[in-house]
Amino acid sequence: MKAHTRFLILLSARSLGTSSPSTMSQVKSQAPAGKDKQMNGFKEVHGLQCIAPLVRTVEETPEPIPATVKGTIPTWIQGSLLRNGPGKFEFGNQHYNHWFDGMALMHRFQIMDGQVSYRSRFLRSDSYKQNSERDRIMVSEFGTVGFPDPCKNIFQRFLSRFEIKPTDNASVNFVNFKGDYYASTETNFMHKVDLETLESKQKARASYNIIRVPPSKETPDDTLKGAKVLCSITPTDKTRPSYYHSFAMSENYVVFIEQSIKMDLLKIATSKLRGKNISDGIYWDPNQETVFHLINKRTGEVSPVKYHTKALSNFHQINAFEEGNFLMVDMCCADDGQAINNFLIQNLRKSGEALDKVYNSLARSFPRRFVLPLNITNETPLDQNLNTRPNSSATAVCHSKDKVFCTFEDLHGDDLWDYGGLEFPHIHYSKFNTKPYRYFYGCGFRHLVGDSLIKIDLEDKKLKVWDQPGFYPSEPVFVPSPDAKEEDDGVILSVILTPTMDKSTFLLVLDAKTFKELGRAEVPVNIPYGFHGIFKSAEN
Repeated sequence: MKAHTRFLILLSARSLGTSSPSTMSQVKSQAPAGKDKQMNGFKEVHGLQCIAPLVRTVEETPEPIPATVKGTIPTWIQGSLLRNGPGKFEFGNQHYNHWFDGMALMHRFQIMDGQVSYRSRFLRSDSYKQNSERDRIMVSEFGTVGFPDPCKNIFQRFLSRFEIKPTDNASVNFVNFKGDYYASTETNFMHKVDLETLESKQKARASYNIIRVPPSKETPDDTLKGAKVLCSITPTDKTRPSYYHSFAMSENYVVFIEQSIKMDLLKIATSKLRGKNISDGIYWDPNQETVFHLINKRTGEVSPVKYHTKALSNFHQINAFEEGNFLMVDMCCADDGQAINNFLIQNLRKSGEALDKVYNSLARSFPRRFVLPLNITNETPLDQNLNTRPNSSATAVCHSKDKVFCTFEDLHGDDLWDYGGLEFPHIHYSKFNTKPYRYFYGCGFRHLVGDSLIKIDLEDKKLKVWDQPGFYPSEPVFVPSPDAKEEDDGVILSVILTPTMDKSTFLLVLDAKTFKELGRAEVPVNIPYGFHGIFKSAEN
């Protein structure tokens, strides 16, 4: 496979840098027509199952244990599904407040010759080690204030309230740079990990810029050496940059989305002094338009043309690609951005009417497409729709030589409403990332966490679904078959959890084309609901 230069935006709500550029989110868009709407465009839901066991501290499994396979796992799947997410929610008698705060627990499902083994290990970040040594929360996280060290004198404890140290608790995902794998998060820290043992090897720090990483190493010891700053982006309001989780990328452009979830840097900078959480400085501004920034991947030039849309929130993009003179940006968007501060652990552990109330207060996320015209000049006509793509309902209206206002088109049919929208999108990345594509996969959200797996065909907007009552799947990961001829020739891997049965986790393998179960590998462990993962082929 051809090596590709990798890009990374290092800039975040959790990073607390007062000179940070902007960041990204979920989408505010046109309300769907003809829907019987109540809370945030949805009928209220009642009788949700309690999922408290899915957000409880678990023990690590540092030595591999065999899984019990039921059905058939194709023997051509040779490699490891790597997952990351929170796994420890307290130290001593002190508890974290927010789902994002839990200490990173890394998981590896090794698949070889139709058999599966499992192991897990907590990331030995500085945050984890400091907290463990004192058996108390020493380092502040997104929704939890770290308490002063009781061994310090009064003056030292007072001064510690002025310190702002970003956490290195890398609990979000794994990223591959030049053959090395790092546990990553939204701050400017990553940890190199030995994938065989899941041991933490080296902490790496980067700056708040878009950086370009060469595809291969020059020496065996080379890590992020050779990474170069591609560009920096100035936020619309330097004191209130946007919260950022991920970015989009086409063949020629990095697409950075400055969304309407904002970070009040003054509040964040003084949060510890005031005894407040970092999340206290993050808020939804429905009056702030979302802005798409385009950066040339080769030159680092930031386009002077800014593409605006209504206030939106967006955590994850599906894909971005260029056709003709247009750039398509496909992303999962919600019409409100207040959800980020609602994922408190106490909310996730609620039951009965209290749980229903939390869920019904949240906006749902849906897959949508923005069509950005690329050739904007002084001669571009104003106040008319520039989107001439056939069968596209998205609009792009030029208001001036440096501003285009856009509206989206839906990438789904009405039946997706019945599944609570879609998040954690995935595609056949190795072949169709930055290119026109037909299929994408994700989790349906009829609960606070994913409760179904969904495949959507962009040609007819029809979907296929896997779901079982009381079971909660992780982000789907597509693995292509070695002799794949069509885009969906392969399997979907997802880790399935249940709150009603102890140690009943299993790795699910679906035929990506039919969405029928091929097999499952049952592992006698409990795993908290996590965030993201990747598949590492044994060949790589």
